Amino acid sequence: MIFSEIYDEGRDKVFVMHGTIEVRVPHQFYAKLSRKYSDEEIVSLQEAKVLRNHYTHRELVYITRESGIPLIGHTAFGLIDRGTNLIQVRPVSGCNLNCIFCSVDEGHTQTRKTDFIVDTDYLVEEFAKLAALKSDDVEAHIDGQGEPFIYPYMIELLQKLRKVPNVKTISAQSNGMVIDEEKIRAMAGLIDRVNLSVSSLDQRTAQILAGTKKYDVEHVKNVAVKLLEHGIDVLLAPVWVPGFNDGEMAKIIEWGQSIGVGRRYPGFGIQNYVRYQFGKKVKTKPMRFDQFFEKLAVLEQQYGLKLKLTPADFGIHRAPALPKAFRKGDQLKLDLVAPGRVHGEMLAVASGRVIGVLTDRPVGSRVSAEITRTTDNVYVAKTGS
Repeated sequence: MIFSEIYDEGRDKVFVMHGTIEVRVPHQFYAKLSRKYSDEEIVSLQEAKVLRNHYTHRELVYITRESGIPLIGHTAFGLIDRGTNLIQVRPVSGCNLNCIFCSVDEGHTQTRKTDFIVDTDYLVEEFAKLAALKSDDVEAHIDGQGEPFIYPYMIELLQKLRKVPNVKTISAQSNGMVIDEEKIRAMAGLIDRVNLSVSSLDQRTAQILAGTKKYDVEHVKNVAVKLLEHGIDVLLAPVWVPGFNDGEMAKIIEWGQSIGVGRRYPGFGIQNYVRYQFGKKVKTKPMRFDQFFEKLAVLEQQYGLKLKLTPADFGIHRAPALPKAFRKGDQLKLDLVAPGRVHGEMLAVASGRVIGVLTDRPVGSRVSAEITRTTDNVYVAKTGS
């Protein structure tokens, strides 16, 4: 077992594994255990410990098959099937940045209380079952609520996904900051495309948008170049935030063309900033989508590109979907098994699905609840009054 950091903080001895998983052991227990056990044994075997995400410092729930928590039913972890040949693979939640436009309010936030990380074997085994329902051109798209590449077992995940028989394409989202050349070399031949979030080439503007001075434009630009050098396609995916990076879209396009993005897939996926209910709210006036598309049309004509993209541009098409386990209005008795992603949410399990239950009751409670969301096999339930 390799620890990337070991340090004391408050009442805890902190062990950081693979840069992401933070294991905290209270000093009072560590002092007793260390007389008999090595640090590796204490972290592996002893129960007097707490897991946290080292990037967000939130509680970290490790989801394995033995946990009994299914991988279908929640947006923060596991698998999402939207009835196409693309399956979203979400191995971890949490982010190393604090983007001011984040649609899921990631980073330094008070709204998210829990992070999740999924065992690689469990994730791939369940993915393979889902992929078997579809066609022979499945795309495994690794994304998540945050930065997927903080997942410490990313290379292992890619290796195992590549062996799933009907997987044709593997892609991933990233802000690029935790990717380095060693990781890129290891990914060569395993991943087909990285959708790289680059919203400005100006260092100051980029740091404002990223919500942190740790953001390094030159590092991310170098990552893009190295990915291409190792045969991994790059799609540049800036978020256009009016009043912040209006002049950057043309610069990003020109730079992307100069390094050769979009060899097998579209090279640019410009996104319009949208104020989501549970996302971060930028102090600006968002563009209406008709205005946004008009601006894209100007850039399309100027640079000879297609910027108004559709799923078909990536080979995405309808495919058999996993049947739903519940309908809206279903009344259930549910046992709460783990904390939820946000305050006022807990997780429950029923009929092979995980359900986000809107309640303040603790783990171990049994509640009566009504299913209020079933879209894409993502389930939300609210408890009765």
